[in-house]
Amino acid sequence: MDEAQPWLVVGLGNPGREYAGNRHNVGFMVVDLLAGRIGAKLGRHRRAVADVGEGRLGFGGPKLVLVKPLTYMNLSGAPVAALAQFYKVPPGQVVAVHDELDIGYGQFRIKCGGGEGGHNGLRSMSKSLGTKDYVRVRFGIGRPPGRQDPADYVLSDFSQAERKELEFLVDRAADVVESVITRGVEPTQNAYHGA
Repeated sequence: MDEAQPWLVVGLGNPGREYAGNRHNVGFMVVDLLAGRIGAKLGRHRRAVADVGEGRLGFGGPKLVLVKPLTYMNLSGAPVAALAQFYKVPPGQVVAVHDELDIGYGQFRIKCGGGEGGHNGLRSMSKSLGTKDYVRVRFGIGRPPGRQDPADYVLSDFSQAERKELEFLVDRAADVVESVITRGVEPTQNAYHGA
């Protein structure tokens, strides 16, 4: 980990008001909250099709570059790779925040590297970055009920019951991201995987 290098925190989602409340857009929600915490203003970047904001985590803390790709989910990788190159961020300091079907709602899993689990945003990132060795903060959304198609499920809004907890969980996901950056992946796994 290079103290001088910024961290690229990528929230995965789809642009547009019609997708804003979708389960697939939870990464955007977390990045928006982090932007508020560090006083970063998200705006269109000149080098990538993405909204980007910069700030520091705490006084004199590590620099964060917050990213919401404005391509659709399956094309997220190109803007991420362009920004990683622009800010000279090594893959180990890229954090992708994304929805995860294979984890129960309200649970988090943190890992570095590994497969994409059929997630198009991660697949695009791995291809564009040329590596899978970046950090993933996986926000559990659970499996679709009954026979609902997973593609329809991720592109639907959180249920009324889920929305009762959503604000708290997005806040907790932002805590997880901060912990990865300040403490590292393994201590964060130890702190949050049992929770």
